[in-house]
Amino acid sequence: MKLNPVGSNQTEIERADGTTVLYSYKTPVAVFVPGRGALCTMQKYSKTTSSHISKAVKRWDATRHHVTQETINEYAG
Repeated sequence: MKLNPVGSNQTEIERADGTTVLYSYKTPVAVFVPGRGALCTMQKYSKTTSSHISKAVKRWDATRHHVTQETINEYAG
């Protein structure tokens, strides 16, 4: 597991299998799953958090899929 600060109030945790969880502030809000794409929460947060998610999807070069916050929480463990 690798902890990567990617910007102000943004952190990613990358697992050995390539799954990466994006945290905005202290909340998991998106997950990159190899072969599946970017799973992004449907939950509405701040404009800043929305920006963090958009930047992550671009950085991951992935297709965005909207999922429930519960799904994101499951990946975050």
